[in-house]
Order: sequence, then C-alpha cells, then structure tokens
Amino acid sequence: MREIKVQDAVGKILCHDITEIVRGVVKDARFRKGHIITAEDIPILLKLGKENIFVWENDENKLHENDAAEILRALCQGENLLASEVKEGKIELKATCDGVFHVDAEKLNEINSVDEICIATVQNNIPVRKNKSVAGMRVIPLVIDKEKMERVKKIVGDELLMKILPYKKFKVGLVVTGSEIFNNRIQDTFTPVIEAKLKTFGLQVDERRISDDSKEMTHEKIAEMLDFGCEMILCTGGMSVDPDDRTPAAIKLTGADIVTYGVPVLPGAMFMLAYKGDVPIMGLPGCVMFCSKTIFDMILPRVLTGEKLIRRDFTTLGVGGLL
Repeated sequence: MREIKVQDAVGKILCHDITEIVRGVVKDARFRKGHIITAEDIPILLKLGKENIFVWENDENKLHENDAAEILRALCQGENLLASEVKEGKIELKATCDGVFHVDAEKLNEINSVDEICIATVQNNIPVRKNKSVAGMRVIPLVIDKEKMERVKKIVGDELLMKILPYKKFKVGLVVTGSEIFNNRIQDTFTPVIEAKLKTFGLQVDERRISDDSKEMTHEKIAEMLDFGCEMILCTGGMSVDPDDRTPAAIKLTGADIVTYGVPVLPGAMFMLAYKGDVPIMGLPGCVMFCSKTIFDMILPRVLTGEKLIRRDFTTLGVGGLL
C-alpha cells in the first residue's frame, strides 16, 4: 500500500473503500476497494475531502483489511450464524434462529488484546431473535501484519468462537408449594406468571401439582412429575431461609445433583438449580411472581437450549446481577 496525491492516481488500484456521507441522504461507499481510478474520479475524490489516497502495492507480509476481516469471520462464525458481505473492512454476524448467543469470552478478550484487532458482540449468554445482529469484526488499519492474524488463529484453536444455541421443546412440570394454596385459603397467582414466561418460548405447563409446606409432600409431587416424564420441573415458593420454607430440602430428597442454592443476583438470590439425571429442577423464590426480571429470566433461556449449567455459570453473575 502506498499513499499518493489524488491527481497522480489515475490508473491506480484503490485499496480501500471511500465513504460518501451526506447527512440524511447517504452514508455509503462512493468508491470500492479494487476500483481503478479514472480522470473523471479526481474531482469527485477532491469533493470528498481526499487530497491523498492509498493505492495497492503487493506486500507478502501484509493483509488488506477485507482479507483480515474474512479470517476473523472464519474463526468466529459457528452454528446458526450468517455472515454479511465485507463492507468497508467490516463483517457482521446475524442469528439464523431464535436462541441464546454464546461466545468464548476469555478467548475473545485475549484476541482483542492483540493490537489492531476489533471484535465486538452483544452480551454473552443472552436470548436473541432470528436476524438479530450479534457480532461485528474488523481490523483497525487498512493493512495488517500477517503475523498478527496468525496469533489470533492460535488463540482460537480448533473450536469456533461464537454460536447460537437454539431452543428445544420441553415437557414442563410445575409444583406450587404453600399450605395456604393447598388448603384453598388463597388463590394461586404464581402459575399464571410461569405460564406467561413459558409461552414466550412456545412452551406450556404440561402437568401441575400443589403441595403443602412439608418437604415430604413436595418431594412426592416432584417425584410424580419425574414419573410423568417431565423434562423440566419448576417449584414455586418455600425457597427462603425461614424454618418453614422447605422446598430446597424437598429437591435434595430426590437425589438430584445440586448446582447452586443461592446466586449473586437481585432479585432472585434464593434461586436453586439441580439436575436429576438430565432433568433440570428449579426452585423459584417469590420474587419471580412479582418482579418483571429476576434470575429466572436470566437462566431459563439457557436451560431451554439444553445447556447443562455448572456452578461457575452462577458465581460469575454478580457483575450485572443487580436487575
């Protein structure tokens, strides 16, 4: 790449897009990379504020920004992602289905620490809709050292950096706890909230049971859900540390593997997740009933992709966990 005066550029190959910006009218490339400059182009380039431009000269140690962007795309574009055409050195990725966006954040941070590399994404592990833009990538200069791109390739390794995890269908069981509901003293207002949240993902409550506050009965109702073939079980209420809140003990009685009881998220600190085999069992604190966004709204989409969560998935939620 070589910088020359516009007046001397006739017949030369432009090595970068030149953008025309007219507020409220246009913002697009007036001349594209690879354009062979003609005499008629000179006054237009000058009007665009270009006294000097860069023309292409081969250098075996350098890559053009467009070629570098294609390398970044190839390293990032995993399952259910569609890439745009490269434009002004940048490529975007969009979701091809509804699901949860996932990126290897540690590797991405390491890549962005390589000078002149830029990859930006939406927040990790959030639900996205089909056609949502989730990532953009480019290098900062017009040309970049090939050695830097080789470093990026080594960081990524064999597994692509990003993907969309699509939702799966689940048979859902709901266990509503509380002696006041079991004895018909008050109306159950938790179930409609759960039904509304599930409907967002095309799901419903397939089986419902009501339990009093005893851990024995709640355990019995959870066992019935497992026998019914439920693939996800939600238990509402009885999740605090009060002596008469026994839902966590009932979940433990099933023999399920406890991932967490208590998370650094507000509202929703008393949330519980366990797995009985591959069946997730969640204990939902009362805040899920009356707060618009809680830990349940953060975790449900990930569970619905079939991802099996571990404790670290929760311990890292503190930053951003004040909802």
